[in-house]
Amino acid sequence: MTKQNEQITIAPVPQEELAIFKEELQEAFMKGLQDSFQEAEDPTEMGPIPSDEDFEHSLTAKDSVVRQIVLNGERIGGIVLKINPDTQRNEVDFLYTKANAHGKGLGTKAWEAIEAAFPKTKVWELHTPYFEKRNIHFYVNKCDFKIVEFYHRGNPGPSIEGEEPESDADYEFFRFEKVMTKESSEA
Repeated sequence: MTKQNEQITIAPVPQEELAIFKEELQEAFMKGLQDSFQEAEDPTEMGPIPSDEDFEHSLTAKDSVVRQIVLNGERIGGIVLKINPDTQRNEVDFLYTKANAHGKGLGTKAWEAIEAAFPKTKVWELHTPYFEKRNIHFYVNKCDFKIVEFYHRGNPGPSIEGEEPESDADYEFFRFEKVMTKESSEA
């Protein structure tokens, strides 16, 4: 539970802090992988997640918005979004919170701040791996997203085109959507 005086905001990431932002994001994603596959000898052998190339691609994509999640002046996480000003069908490429922010309701408050910052959004969309139970719980049970599609070898996701995944697990992602109410999308 957060204290009454704690305030979560989202703010631009200063250009000189993007490298640190990327390291924090990769560290958070790697922790999720390690927590999901504790029996694996060393999941870090797969390289950083997201890869440097995936991060750079998201950062420089058309309509990309990069923000830090700030609690009382300190960055506790971050988000990379794609905001489509025409359709207002917006995507969450990456969302992370640092480990010291987990289990305190801060992620939910951060998501509320993100929604408030983009009130014209009609639909939020995101993808998460099938094994990320913590993420699935967060998006479905805390943020009211719905799972609308399951990508797998027989139904590969859009990012698989032209790539040859090494295992079935590389295909297995959920696609989530949150349709905003008419009132909130017209506010």
